[in-house]
Amino acid sequence: MLTRLAVRVAVGARPACRGMPAMRARVTRRAAATTAMAAEAAAEARPTRAAASEEEAPERAENIFGKVAFIGCGKMAEALMAPLVQSGLQTPGAIQVYDVATSSMARLHDQYGVHTSSDIAHCLTDADLIVYAVKPQNCETVNAEICRARAMEGINVRADATLLSIVAGQPVNHFINGTKFTKIARAMPNTPAMIGQGVTVWCCTSPVPADERDKIKAVLGTFGKAIYVDDEQFVDMSTSISGSGPAYIFMLMEAMVDAGVHMGFSRDVATALVNHTLLGSTLFAMKSGEHPALLRNSVTSPAGTTASALYELENGKFRVVIKDAIWACYRRALELGGNTSNVGPGRMAFTPPFEAPIAVAPRTPSTELTSEHFVTAAANATNAKKQAP
Repeated sequence: MLTRLAVRVAVGARPACRGMPAMRARVTRRAAATTAMAAEAAAEARPTRAAASEEEAPERAENIFGKVAFIGCGKMAEALMAPLVQSGLQTPGAIQVYDVATSSMARLHDQYGVHTSSDIAHCLTDADLIVYAVKPQNCETVNAEICRARAMEGINVRADATLLSIVAGQPVNHFINGTKFTKIARAMPNTPAMIGQGVTVWCCTSPVPADERDKIKAVLGTFGKAIYVDDEQFVDMSTSISGSGPAYIFMLMEAMVDAGVHMGFSRDVATALVNHTLLGSTLFAMKSGEHPALLRNSVTSPAGTTASALYELENGKFRVVIKDAIWACYRRALELGGNTSNVGPGRMAFTPPFEAPIAVAPRTPSTELTSEHFVTAAANATNAKKQAP
């Protein structure tokens, strides 16, 4: 406070006499010296992130899990790991990572102080929570390594460990059959999680007890909003909206910025205008709670500029293109999981039920429609046609 006061006096005071400039210069030098000394002292007192974590560990609350193992050290794994450590839910010493890219492991070790492993087997040893964060095409290889580790002597892969998958498109049954674990949680985060502003839709199998679900929710909540669903198909659906949604927004941003540049704005100014327009509009919609149509109408004057722009968007089938893109993404997510992708407008009137999510619990309430309703209705319609003259 004294430093800020000195700076205000030095910068903001008006000279009352000829000797005032010299005095002001002396005050400025003293303020600068004080600020430099304070910064230097803070730098000396501030340990590295890894060292700070180790020093503070005894004062922190008990780890949320005894040991957390990360298989895969990509962007989404780091997005989950960073707030987990920084929030104090898990100390770096109780986190172990494995990735085929040793440079990725080394970087996470240097940045967060977590332990690295030479193979999957040692990474999984004594782990209570296993974060499965590899690319879908590598799942079969990783599953085989997990099964091999479980059969190895001297390696304690806990049978009651919980596997948390953040792999796109891979259903719960894939991990139950491939890893032989029964406690599975499946989550679909998105890239804004990397700055703590993500949204994650997740589900879990019935063997996961309530207290452990709370822990998983706390872990997922460290990098944004976590939404639990009781039917696995909603995780696939969320892939097309929240999971891949940031890409749609970024493409919209790109188009708006390019249009601004074409008009004559510098790219920096056009980017600032677009970024803050999207940010402000999102915050406004969230705070107001109004339907987007009402908010859009409030900006649209009859025969005005906005009305002209919206006319072109409607003529270009803006809504249809967005909806088709979301349906295409959903269908691809189903294909990655080995499910039928014949869904959406213009497709079959009904779809076969999803492969039973043998553990996702609790089941969707009976008041909501499930795939069985559509299958039953279709069967009744087929029988009626056969009986018709």
